[in-house]
Order: sequence, then structure tokens, then C-alpha cells
Amino acid sequence: MMDTIYTEKHRLRASKTELYGGELLPPFECPERMDFILTALRDSGIGAVLEPEDFGRAPIAAIHDEGFIRFIETCWQEWVEAGFKGEAIATSWPSRSMPSPHIPEFIDGKIGYYTLASETSISAGTAEAAYASAQVALTGASMISRGVEKQIFSLCRPPGHHAATDQYGGYCFFNNAAIAAQHMRDQGADKIAILDVDFHHGNGTQEIFYERSDVLFLSLHGDPKMAFPYFLGHADETGKGEGHGFNQNYPMGPGTPYSIWSEALEDALSRIRDFAPDAVIVSFGADTFENDPISFFKLASADYIDMGRRIAGLGLPLQVVMEGGYAVSEVGVNTVNLLKGMEE
Repeated sequence: MMDTIYTEKHRLRASKTELYGGELLPPFECPERMDFILTALRDSGIGAVLEPEDFGRAPIAAIHDEGFIRFIETCWQEWVEAGFKGEAIATSWPSRSMPSPHIPEFIDGKIGYYTLASETSISAGTAEAAYASAQVALTGASMISRGVEKQIFSLCRPPGHHAATDQYGGYCFFNNAAIAAQHMRDQGADKIAILDVDFHHGNGTQEIFYERSDVLFLSLHGDPKMAFPYFLGHADETGKGEGHGFNQNYPMGPGTPYSIWSEALEDALSRIRDFAPDAVIVSFGADTFENDPISFFKLASADYIDMGRRIAGLGLPLQVVMEGGYAVSEVGVNTVNLLKGMEE
């Protein structure tokens, strides 16, 4: 049965504010998400829940810019020392008319330099939780690399797939799936495929691997003409240089049902088979669910069982890395259904 890697340190990330629809609201990405998933895991009897190992900072630095990592580590302290009373939210950032900006020294400007969206506030404990989440991903990657597990679930929070080389946003700070993929490569894997089935495009993962041919990235997501993160995720983005042909996007419109969504999945799985990777990392978001509060696909709970079955049909080592899926009770049911489908 599939085991789960998880740490309670995710609760250190408990921000109070998200900028949404012109209002400051309680964040959709909240600790309660994990409670729903853990309850469903325990009720289903799927595998053991294991504590992560600590692989240190180096595997994170193998993916992310050093200045960016230091920013995540020190942002909250600098914000408080500057005298600000609320949580750290970007108010300005480089625009298209500023192609080569200098990095500001004052924290209010520095936040803008390193963010890609203003909905994600930084609060006390964010850096510690993001570091712990990366360790959850690294532990799963290590177990797959060492052959300890054929399938593993890294229950990461905060999520990661929007985090780019030197930008955070979309509730993401360190890119857990990318860090896991690089760790597998560093442990001897020749090729890794990352299949992103979160509702939102994995813009950070795409940016990180866009010029590489050793990591195939495929993303099924809401059309960026209408859905966050808006500026990446179009079908004509296929990689650059050595990475040309190793990036595949499947943007889909509002109301997409599983019958249409699964056709894109089958195409993605065919491309993975042709690529013949050593392992597959699944960036899984349960926000494709029909009742998710900030998405527009129409997948039903039973569809996740079939999704898991199809992905497991690749017959390759699989690491599932948790991304989105927000605080509706079905986030637990749908996550467990995916894992059940993989075990059939």
C-alpha cells in the first residue's frame, strides 16, 4: 500500500490574509486542507504516514536562485523590522517596461522583485514551512531513487508548482516537484517526467526546465486566457533550445468534464511512454474538482480513481506531490481516490 510522507511543520504556514476580488480574505490555501486529506487517508487505511528526512538546503539551491532563497528566509524578519503591521504583500513589481531592474534593498520593493502575484502574503513561519515541504518532496524522491518504494505520496504544504527559479506566488515558495526531479537526477536517474494535473498551470516548473531535455514537463490546466497564472501555459509553449519538444501544455476551458480532460491525459501519458523516463512525478491538485472554489473544471470524485488507474498504467515508479485543491471536504476524498486508483 502506498505510504505518505508528511510533517506537521506545514502548520507554521498559517497566514491570515489573501488578496482576492479586491478584498483581504482568509486564504484558500490553509492548514485545514491537510486535515481533510489526513482524515481521508486514515479512514481509508492507505499505507503509513512517515516523517520526512532532512536533506538540507543544497537540494533547494540546486533549483532556486541563492538570492531568492535568502529572501524567503529573511523576508518576514525584514518586514517586521521595517515597522509594517500586516502580513507581507507585494504592492509593486517590475513591469514589462522595466526589462533589467535592480533588486531593491528595502523590503517593500524586494518583495515586488521576487513575487509573480500579490495574492500570496508572507507571514511568520512561511519560510520554515516551505523548507519542510521541500524535505517532504525530497524524502519521497529519495525513496523512489533508492528503490525503497515503487509509489509514494509526498503530502506537501505549502505547494510548489508556481514557484520559479527566483519568484514565488500562487501560494508557492519552493518548487517541490522540481526539487524532487533534480534530486532524482542527482541520484543517477537519466530522465524524469513531471505530469502536472493541478487545475492551474505549473508555470514555475515550466520555467525551471524549459531549456532542458532531461525533464519532460506536461501540464493539464485551465486556459491561461481565463485562469491564473495567466501569462504561461499556452499550447505553443514547447520548450527552448535543448528543451524544445520537452514541454507540453494542455489548456482547457470553463466547464471541461472528465470525458474531455481524460483525452488530454491519455495524450500526455502517450508522450511519457515515448520519453521512457526512469520515474514520473505527479504534481497533483484536487482543484480540478467540480466544486472547488477557485477553479472551473467539472471532475467528479469518482473520476480521480480512474485518473490514478490510468497514470499507474505507465508501469513506472511514481511520486505524487501535493499541489492545490482547496478547503472543501472533498479534497480528502478526491486525493485518496487518486491513490486508490494507482493501487488497483
